[in-house]
Amino acid sequence: MRELRKNPVLFLMLLPGMACLLLFNYIPMAGIVIAFKNINYAKGIFASDWVGLKNFEFFFNTPDAFNVTRNTLLYNLVFIVVGLVVAVLFAIALNEIRSKAAKKVYQSLMFLPYFLSWVVVSFLVYALLNPDYGFVNKIILEGMGIAPVSWYNEPKYWPYFIVFINLWKNVGYNSVIYFAAITGISTEYYEAAAIDGATRWQQIRAITIPHLTPLMTIMTILNIGKIFHADFGLFYQTTMDSGTLYPVTNVLDTYVYRAMKVTGDMGMASAAGFYQAVIGFILVLATNLIVKRIDPEKSLF
Repeated sequence: MRELRKNPVLFLMLLPGMACLLLFNYIPMAGIVIAFKNINYAKGIFASDWVGLKNFEFFFNTPDAFNVTRNTLLYNLVFIVVGLVVAVLFAIALNEIRSKAAKKVYQSLMFLPYFLSWVVVSFLVYALLNPDYGFVNKIILEGMGIAPVSWYNEPKYWPYFIVFINLWKNVGYNSVIYFAAITGISTEYYEAAAIDGATRWQQIRAITIPHLTPLMTIMTILNIGKIFHADFGLFYQTTMDSGTLYPVTNVLDTYVYRAMKVTGDMGMASAAGFYQAVIGFILVLATNLIVKRIDPEKSLF
């Protein structure tokens, strides 16, 4: 109350954000009960019959449970590792550009794909990979005398496509975060290193990367918390929902969507979503605990 009387304007500015957090994050949590019920729309959510863990048993007993969990986990592990390395490299490269005009141009070009919706990205990919008149088949492969490939019926190529497309779309956003951290490093460190005869590469290794490590750790912890969540647009829109590609592109989010669309079983879909949330929460706590034991200053909390 003392703080409220001292800073009433600041608390007033906090209200819209708190209201959104309450409205969109906390009140909907009451819907968790759906995962433990046999939903009867006539009775309503809270009056429907309890079924305990049967929805979870149904999910884990399906033949797709292992496949979609494996896909979700492995893709996100690759996204975290490759995305972190490439974003840091791009941020460092951006910082090394001396021309301010060129730096702004490159930064804008890198950031642009992040604002494109997955629908737009999916049609850009389709323009490249269309089996009949796509750029890759018509211009590149035909020019090399290679037979056209039916890309949307060839699962073996899509793990690489998925990783590249995700990297292309998101690396600009992540690199800007690291670039902002780099600009916050005092120039005195670099000046002192230059006086001592350190090369640019030595300055990057001894100054830039150590200063980025706390941010890299926090971003990694947050991403690990989402390791059981997949970007629905990436795996559903970009693949044009091709059934042939399900073995390598079916993840938890697309599985839940298709389960709802085909079976209408809201309880099973909610159980899968609850499973994602719980595992993500445990992973955040565990990762943060490990980081805290190694270096408390780099932990998230």
